[in-house]
Amino acid sequence: MSRTAPRRLRGAALWFGAVGLFGFLLFLYHYLAALAVRQPQAPLAPFIEELTGALAGGLLFFPIRWLVRRLPLASPRWPRRLPVYLLAVLVFGAAATTLMWGLRSLLFPLAGLGAYDYGVMPLRYLMELPLQVVWIGIVMAGIHAFAALDAARERELRAARLESSLARSQLQNLRLQLQPHFLFNALHTISAAMYDDPAAADEMLDQLAELLRASLRTARSDEVPLGEELALLDRYLAIQRARFGDRLAVAIEVEPGAASLLVPSLLLQPLVENAIRHGSAERAGRGAIAVRARRQDGRLLLEVEDDGAGGAAAPGAAAGTARAAAAPATAAAVAGVPRGLGLSATAERLQLLYGDAQLFSAGHRPEGGFLVRALLPLRHAAGAIAAAPPPP
Repeated sequence: MSRTAPRRLRGAALWFGAVGLFGFLLFLYHYLAALAVRQPQAPLAPFIEELTGALAGGLLFFPIRWLVRRLPLASPRWPRRLPVYLLAVLVFGAAATTLMWGLRSLLFPLAGLGAYDYGVMPLRYLMELPLQVVWIGIVMAGIHAFAALDAARERELRAARLESSLARSQLQNLRLQLQPHFLFNALHTISAAMYDDPAAADEMLDQLAELLRASLRTARSDEVPLGEELALLDRYLAIQRARFGDRLAVAIEVEPGAASLLVPSLLLQPLVENAIRHGSAERAGRGAIAVRARRQDGRLLLEVEDDGAGGAAAPGAAAGTARAAAAPATAAAVAGVPRGLGLSATAERLQLLYGDAQLFSAGHRPEGGFLVRALLPLRHAAGAIAAAPPPP
């Protein structure tokens, strides 16, 4: 059975149900009207009359719908089409009267009611015409209204698809910015150590290869479990440990059970890289970084903190950071903080992925150091955002 067969069956059932219900309601009205004026009559004759009237209208619905879809009055050419509609009303009205006469002439003898007498037919056509103009006009208007609603829904759907496609493209572009960014920085680090410490440079090359293999596994996913993100971060930190040795201390604190929660892929590595490049590790040759993950108020809180003084915030940066702590952040919220691509790209990615469901802040702490905080929706693997399509 094709996919359209169940839809056609539902449509046929709906059509028969509507025709039957409308015919019964018309019968009930006319039968009770006769009782109300003390002129009772056998119910069979009016039942057949009203049911055949509803059936004739139901059969004519299809050519009426065809006409409206073929020549909609919503078109700019509606004045030219109006005479066609007027002629169609006359034709459909005459066809309805003929159908009712033919059906009743067939059913009355079968029901034992004798021959059906519809009266003087020319007058009957004229008599039925005003009522037929009304109901045919209502049907035409209803079909036009439903077509307009369908067109509006289709426009909304296309707009939503376009917006989703644009968001996916933006996410893909941001991820493609971040991946070569850490690659170039890692190669620069290896190049700097190649002559001074060849063994360390060789170890860093091995770790870089592992890092690239691990990053490719998550390149087509917008979200990954926190445990996978921490494993990727550990590959990056192995490169940095080969460079700094024990002069770089990185403490990772993860609340039990949080490793299975979803986070944006390639989220922590740019933040930690920022902490190394702009904190004490790069400036003073040694430094300490803390990475923390825990649940807070039904959401997942991620923090990356370094002990460097950093640069002085640009004018307005403190205010922007304070706002970011209280409201959803975008790249503009951290634009005044001189910390490079990682922060702005991260803020923009979080806004695209979660909208108002996330909070992001970054700024200098009064007691020293720099703190980045991301408060994300609590999501498990079953609720992962679909992967963005790979670039062509």
